[in-house]
Amino acid sequence: MFRDGEYIAWFRTTLGSGTGRVLFKGGKISGSDSIISYSGSYAVDGDRFTVTLMTRRHAAGHESLVGDDEVQLTFEGISKGDFGRGSGSVHGSGMKVDVTLIPVRPEEVKAPIAYTAEDFHPERLPQVKTR
Repeated sequence: MFRDGEYIAWFRTTLGSGTGRVLFKGGKISGSDSIISYSGSYAVDGDRFTVTLMTRRHAAGHESLVGDDEVQLTFEGISKGDFGRGSGSVHGSGMKVDVTLIPVRPEEVKAPIAYTAEDFHPERLPQVKTR
């Protein structure tokens, strides 16, 4: 079942592929990549989801993956576990867009190891042969 949260969105079109970070929360979507911002809405029905997304350029850079900077996209997809996969099109042009949603998980921070002088064993280091 598709869940609210942060995802890395991997977009693929005939012009190329790229990734952005998106937040799904309470039926609303927001996010961006290095040049384009996203906003929109989504609906979930079991393991199926639908998305309507608007794009807008926020920084200078390369060409958008959908050709224009400000477009509306619609997707339909299915979730499997925490991941989602869908396809859709750009309104007006009909360009096909595929998307894979990969959940962002918090990094597990491990406690640092406290080494002591007794832990150092120079005799275990590789020996260098000299001539």
